[in-house]
Amino acid sequence: MVKLIYLVLDGVADRLIDRPTSLELANKPTLDNLARRGICGVMYTVGKGYAPESDVAVLSILGHDPEKYYTGRGPLEALGAGIRIKEEYEVAFRANFATIDPRTLRIIDRRVGRTLTTDEARKLAEAVDNLDLGLYEGYVRVKATIGHRAVVVIGSRRYKLSDNVDNSDPAYARKGKINIAVKDYKPYLKQVKPLDETEESKRTAELANIFTQRVIEILDKHPVNVEREKKGLLKANLILLRDAGGKLPRIEPIEKRFNRKFVAITEMPVEKGIARLLGMGIIEVPPPTQDKRRDYAIRLDATLNGLRKADVVYVHLKGPDEPGHDGNLKGKVKSIELIDKYFVRPLLDHIDLEETAILVTADHATPPTVKAHTDDPVPVVLVHAKIKPDSVEKLVEKECYERGSLGIIEHGYELLPKVFKIIETIEKQ
Repeated sequence: MVKLIYLVLDGVADRLIDRPTSLELANKPTLDNLARRGICGVMYTVGKGYAPESDVAVLSILGHDPEKYYTGRGPLEALGAGIRIKEEYEVAFRANFATIDPRTLRIIDRRVGRTLTTDEARKLAEAVDNLDLGLYEGYVRVKATIGHRAVVVIGSRRYKLSDNVDNSDPAYARKGKINIAVKDYKPYLKQVKPLDETEESKRTAELANIFTQRVIEILDKHPVNVEREKKGLLKANLILLRDAGGKLPRIEPIEKRFNRKFVAITEMPVEKGIARLLGMGIIEVPPPTQDKRRDYAIRLDATLNGLRKADVVYVHLKGPDEPGHDGNLKGKVKSIELIDKYFVRPLLDHIDLEETAILVTADHATPPTVKAHTDDPVPVVLVHAKIKPDSVEKLVEKECYERGSLGIIEHGYELLPKVFKIIETIEKQ
């Protein structure tokens, strides 16, 4: 059986109209070599018109239509953090520690300037974990994950709740169960509102707003923030809520779907949660650090270990997404170059393309010009020794779009069936 390394570079693509793009500017000889040796194309990871969050996109590019299966990001983040929620009585949210002016409720920074350490976040989370919300026998569970990220679970010991509520984060809007980035938003804290007239939704929104107010009161004077202020750093005195969900999707295990054993190497809780949901084995790696040579060496070892255990190794690297959100073009280019140098190049030194195929793509575009996810198509390349290359010379958006023999894949959930069909043809040769 031909094995597969499925490498997802988070947010690596830019808009087709952006010239030059981050991929065009990056010195990435190994990724370009893969493009020359393989077949390429582009993919709308969810569909045209959707600027997806990572969870929706990852669910899609792992073979599942989010319109059918998606139930909200919160429970996936919670699962990735090791929390299972009680259906009907708990609602999970994806959360960010943020900085707010308590007087005006103006949000100064949605991510605390990306300076909050995981240890600081853990101490702040502990200060608001297990709060009694004083209404509807409500309580809250808060768990910090990585950096400014957290999971918040709002529950009631007696009354049913609903996930059909809006976000307190103004940068994202609900579109059915899916949340999409808002390009132009006012940077003020939103009241969580019920999206229907049920008592369950009204209760959940009320509890979420009580929690938010308590967080500001408690965290604004917390010792962690007092110390941060002394150092000239932003306070983490707010927790923004978004992507409410009250249950996990019911999904067939991915091994049964594709008749192949999968393992996953991920850096963020939501990808880990999706991998667990789909029944993948999890290979744990430490969170990313500033030492990218070491980070990618660890991830390379994990990938090679995964090949010994499974048929498909799903590797999701966060690198390019964060500088894209920050509008940092140079940082995004550098991130791509580091992945090429310290992960992809040594990976090719350790595998045999007669035995292992490589699939490289992204979960969405995060152009520095927009500082948010967009609905632009992302490049795709599939490489194996027995695959006849097309005419693409470099792994860049324009070439893959115009010259790739895989063409335009309209939905992310179409990718893996297409790839495994090609691999099955190779296996019969």
